[in-house]
Amino acid sequence: MTDSPLSVPPQRIPLHVAIIMDGNGRWALQRGLPRLAGHKAGTENLRRVIRSTVEFGIPYLTIYAFSTENWGRPTEEVQGLMRILEDVIDRELNELHKEGVQLRHIGRLERLAPRLQQKVLEAVELTKNNQRLVLNIAFNYGGRDEIVQAVQKIIRDGVPAEDVTDERIGQYLYTAGVPDPDLIIRTSGELRVSNFLIWQAAYSEWYITPTFWPDFDKNEYRRALETFAQRDRRYGGVSDVVADKAGQ
Repeated sequence: MTDSPLSVPPQRIPLHVAIIMDGNGRWALQRGLPRLAGHKAGTENLRRVIRSTVEFGIPYLTIYAFSTENWGRPTEEVQGLMRILEDVIDRELNELHKEGVQLRHIGRLERLAPRLQQKVLEAVELTKNNQRLVLNIAFNYGGRDEIVQAVQKIIRDGVPAEDVTDERIGQYLYTAGVPDPDLIIRTSGELRVSNFLIWQAAYSEWYITPTFWPDFDKNEYRRALETFAQRDRRYGGVSDVVADKAGQ
């Protein structure tokens, strides 16, 4: 299938897209393959989506790779996911760095093997000055855990209660310095937040597609962006159209 051009005016392109990459296991099972084969296919697709993100002119991308709840999956699958992350760093880091991608990790590192922790930290350090795309990788991440940690840090820092504001809490989150996501995409058709960016997503637009993550291609991505561009984002207020009519 030939890629169609993105018919979205520049001012309607989201600054920050976040993706819940769901459906790898079901994609594999439909093909009679082990679940890990689906995760590997999903990883291959991530490379294509990152490239499309750059082409579409989106400066921030956050991907949900492994949640704090995913430790409850079968040991073989968890260990396989850890190997996949390590392999991705080994194979893709230099290319991502060359393409100007800044890698950031959001989540807890301490449950990862020491060698993998070191590789993640080295990848973050190597790419920290890149500006073409900021890629947040949510690995061993949970939205509630992120908020709990932020509150604990605020208390440890002795911040007075009256100084605890939305902005102050945002400074203590993993995503400090990154704009909240404008658009969150969830593949595989599930209608759940799944503990993902629950603070940051307060006014995000959602796009749900039944497509499994390994099949989420550039054209599907384009449709998500074009749907987003048609949304009337009111942030709890009224639309511009309603406001205009009220003023007549």
